[in-house]
Amino acid sequence: MIARAALGANRGLLWNQVPVYFIATLAAGLIAAAAYAALGKSAGSGQARAVIQRARTAKKLINDPDEILVDALTGMAAAHRSLRIDLERRYITRASGPVPGKVSLVSGGGSGHEPLHGGYVGYGMLDAACPGEVFTSPVPDRILAATRAVNAGAGVLYIVKNYTGDVLNFQMAARLAAVGGMRVETVLVNDDVAVDNTWTAGRRGTGATVLVEKIAGAAAERGADLAAVASLAREVNDRSRSFGVALTPCTVPAAGQPGFELGEDEIELGVGIHGEPGRSRGTLVPARELAEVALAAIHADAPLSGDVFVMVNGLGGTPLIELHVVFAAVADWMARHGVRIARSLVGNYVTSLDMAGCSITVCRLTPRLTELWDDPVDTPALRWGRPADVRQVSASQPARGPRDGAGRG
Repeated sequence: MIARAALGANRGLLWNQVPVYFIATLAAGLIAAAAYAALGKSAGSGQARAVIQRARTAKKLINDPDEILVDALTGMAAAHRSLRIDLERRYITRASGPVPGKVSLVSGGGSGHEPLHGGYVGYGMLDAACPGEVFTSPVPDRILAATRAVNAGAGVLYIVKNYTGDVLNFQMAARLAAVGGMRVETVLVNDDVAVDNTWTAGRRGTGATVLVEKIAGAAAERGADLAAVASLAREVNDRSRSFGVALTPCTVPAAGQPGFELGEDEIELGVGIHGEPGRSRGTLVPARELAEVALAAIHADAPLSGDVFVMVNGLGGTPLIELHVVFAAVADWMARHGVRIARSLVGNYVTSLDMAGCSITVCRLTPRLTELWDDPVDTPALRWGRPADVRQVSASQPARGPRDGAGRG
């Protein structure tokens, strides 16, 4: 709302702009009406509305901004027969159903970070994922429905990124599950070293979520009990740190415009996965210098030594060739500091819609964590090894091994 004093001071300016604004608005309306009428005659009113809708939004491969989640889940169900999608309550589970006596893993959060979380549902990782609308937390009743669907009697572990909405809604679902007689433990992921900001009660959850889901999932497949799986998940989180850099903002489909602004040669250091502000803004510099900034922040918070896992993660709009340039800089830094990269991932694993940029996640490994990371996994986004009790991978989608791009190092 404009302050009264400011409005008074600018009254003349605002009044002078009214005719221009009115004419522009009227012209836009007439153009839209003409387009609607023309298309209504030739192709039906539905197509006309779609054209007008696209005229006021960014270029996106969507049908309707308000239906993007349902449309995406429908496509996911068609593409991956290993998954079962409940479109009414909007959650994703394994098509094979819960495994009796196994701890079940449930995660979720706002959409727009794909493949997180739905892409990690499958053997060796999650049993269910609950996507909310874009950048919006899933509601408690849908989380509870997913919990009921996968509960196999050994308890359920919630893996929750540390954002206020996610935390509150998963807490409520956990209370409701307890009333229903289900055992639930919650692990918060808060690996972002960039800032402690008002979006969270503490540090934000980012790239380490993938490691937590993979290693906790492997422990659950081995038959570990709920307390042991939760303990391992917390250990992975505690040993992990992340730092992100944005080159461009992201555009939420329903908004149709970028969530924030960056100059032509400006970058956001320490950006969050929803476009939250980072530590500072700066001028674009070579990839090696950005890697130095990120790793210096990580190393200052948790000194690196021995064997580590490194993930150079694209935020959605960065080509893989650039991510490998960043990884080369990370590898050089590690070599100069006497740190060994034992396992790695390079690619899009926790994205921010179409944001250009990347995040770097480092986890200080132990032999136990490395062993669990190497265990077989079969999900749409991560796949290696050949567990005997899951479907065989087709020849067109071969299981990826540790040296062919799956990223185990």
